[in-house]
Amino acid sequence: MKEKYTLDNLTQNLVIVKKQTYIDYQGKEWAIGEPWRRTYENSDSGKQQIIAELPQAQVTAILSISGDTPTVEDGA
Repeated sequence: MKEKYTLDNLTQNLVIVKKQTYIDYQGKEWAIGEPWRRTYENSDSGKQQIIAELPQAQVTAILSISGDTPTVEDGA
């Protein structure tokens, strides 16, 4: 099994992440189960969640667009 991540609507203010699990069967990839989706805002807590919940490649991609400074206040 393998998990694939898709970054949807990646902006300076937020990102929607989709994770889908796949299996390889007879040379083809098949999605299994329902995709997992989560929205992360560019806030202090959102950045902490991104770092805690996502693989390094996705963290690097998201933070390269969102930058070091939050653009959304926590709880806004």
